[in-house]
Amino acid sequence: MKSKPRQTNQIGFTLIELMVSVTIFTILSAAMFGLLHLSQERNRVESQFLDTFQEARLGLDQIVREASDSGFPPANHFSVLPAVGGYAQSPVAWSPNYPLVVCAVGACTTPGPFDVIFEEDYDGTGVVRWVRYQLVGTTLMRGVTPKVAGDPAVPTAAVMAPYILNVMNNATAAQIAAIQVNYPAMFPGGNPVPIFTYTFDPPLGAAGCASALISPCNIRDVGVTLIVQSPQRDTTNQQVRLVELNGRGRRNNPNK
Repeated sequence: MKSKPRQTNQIGFTLIELMVSVTIFTILSAAMFGLLHLSQERNRVESQFLDTFQEARLGLDQIVREASDSGFPPANHFSVLPAVGGYAQSPVAWSPNYPLVVCAVGACTTPGPFDVIFEEDYDGTGVVRWVRYQLVGTTLMRGVTPKVAGDPAVPTAAVMAPYILNVMNNATAAQIAAIQVNYPAMFPGGNPVPIFTYTFDPPLGAAGCASALISPCNIRDVGVTLIVQSPQRDTTNQQVRLVELNGRGRRNNPNK
């Protein structure tokens, strides 16, 4: 008598189970890749914000150093004045008609809240140079050229190049209103913030120095404020991100 073959139970997945498993795997994978993408985007934005801060910090330090070195060597350091390019008429070169006309702050092209020309032998070569900073739109431009006779506005304008990007000090009213939503302390009164501000000494009476308080040779300190915006918005709330940096250059070589 033959025995019946033994039956074994075969265990497997049904089509529905496979579809459910694939769906769950797809959802989990999408969530993981979404988090990874968000993390990478956040890292990129933070990196750009750090780069913006570092660029502004380095630029501010350079401006402060040049403001501190301006006015050297002054005319009273010489018994006989060298050629025009061998000494500094003043720490700041005022325009127009420099150095023949002394004009009130705000009445001249420079120095102004967004445009300044320093006069200095900043590297000790014996050649005095004009160093100009000028805000054009949202780009702070910089140019360096040897000092020559006459108005510095034209020769410096010919050598200007981008120096710091996304500078928002002279923002429009609409831009300021949008910025103050997240940065209420910025732009007091809703007004643009000068990059350059000036502190004057009483008239010093040195050779070549005008008696008027606002003469450029009486400038003692130059305050510098930079408000710089990151190119990318915050990934969390899509708001603009800004940093404000402050410095002050104190003239080390007065005409005393």
